[in-house]
Amino acid sequence: MKIVIAGAGDVGFHLAELLAFENQDIILIDRNQEVLDYAATHLDVLTLTGDSTSIDILKEAEVNRANLFLAVTTSEKTNLVSAILAKKIGARQTIARVSNQEYLTEVQRSMFKELGVDALISPQQLAAEEIYRLVNKCSFTDHFAFEKGKINLVGITMDDYSPLVNMEIRDINDIEREVALHPIAILRGHQTIIPRGNTILRRNDHIYFITKKEDIDRVVNIVGKKTITVKKIMIAGGTDLALATAKRLENDYNVTLIEKNKDRCKRLAQTLHKTLIINGDASNVTMLEEEGLNEMDAFLALSSNSEANIIASLTAKNRGVYKTIALVENKEYIHISQNIGVDTLINKKLIAANNIFRFVRKGQVEAITSLHGVDAEVIEYVITKNNQITKKPLKDLHFPKRALVGGVIRGEESLIPDGNFQLQLNDKVIVFALPEAIGKLEKLFN
Repeated sequence: MKIVIAGAGDVGFHLAELLAFENQDIILIDRNQEVLDYAATHLDVLTLTGDSTSIDILKEAEVNRANLFLAVTTSEKTNLVSAILAKKIGARQTIARVSNQEYLTEVQRSMFKELGVDALISPQQLAAEEIYRLVNKCSFTDHFAFEKGKINLVGITMDDYSPLVNMEIRDINDIEREVALHPIAILRGHQTIIPRGNTILRRNDHIYFITKKEDIDRVVNIVGKKTITVKKIMIAGGTDLALATAKRLENDYNVTLIEKNKDRCKRLAQTLHKTLIINGDASNVTMLEEEGLNEMDAFLALSSNSEANIIASLTAKNRGVYKTIALVENKEYIHISQNIGVDTLINKKLIAANNIFRFVRKGQVEAITSLHGVDAEVIEYVITKNNQITKKPLKDLHFPKRALVGGVIRGEESLIPDGNFQLQLNDKVIVFALPEAIGKLEKLFN
């Protein structure tokens, strides 16, 4: 697949890195020669210096042959103009990164599609939505809903008090047989394990389940966690993500936001109508305590400093806050989240990349996500034609060993399949896959 990426900054570089790993044909465009030189020495990509809104530059990048054009520079206008021009020149599919939330309404998305922008991606909005889901289901470190929650993917840590510790996977459903649970992955330190029937759960294992909407709250009880209802939330930092998150949360929760820049506080107050905004330094623990840190149910560290976010979250955890979430820019930090005491570390680049990757995968992909710290993907495929995948039960499909089917949505039904299950046309299939299994999966579902 030929892919042209406009913008070699954080998001563009990260996407190029992931795509280059899969041997895609990639051209990276940027006006900054320095960032292109860095990309050229670290990635197997072609680079082109210039402005992606230039028709000559786009033609030089052979956009007319591109299967996918990604405009992910830091300039929203550049991204929109680049994507429109790329489409006119002949790019098959175009995606633009935006920050203006008004553009994400259905009416404006439709208008941009008519102009030539097939999809709009807002890393800020995607991250804010993920934080909202995590706060809403605060006992989980990961929560992703497929098809408006018909099937849910949740992650949860085995602590000392979990009745599942030292238990074999096959025995989990004996605890409460009425609950449909399918364990799809275990993160043990830095090792990702695809669980089998005889896999034994250990203390501090991080386990991921596929479950039905009606069973999601009962998973917490099975694992031995407390059911906590979040009411009060403190946000450290007044970044654009903090603003988008507070705006998403303030109608459902009591939100307090701490920001040390006075002018920024004034601008936040113009947009946030129910959030209590405090002008102060979130690194000052005494000040946080004076503003009610010890009474908070959740603490979100969303400043631009990754290390400060981690430390602030650990401080909040030490003060008894039940749920902590920290924003980190370095994706390598994601792998340590379950080992240091912060409930969840999130990275906007990874979240945006997951959303974009569904346009890259072969087969009809409805959604795609990754699990924090796990080098794997969870992909929702739609079965669009009768082929070998619909003619045999799952156990006879020669399914990749490093992948498994976690759940199936059939019309309004949510199904947790076993080896005898047989897929049908129009089924939506949720598959967990390690990187080495992706190629075989794409052949099965294409």
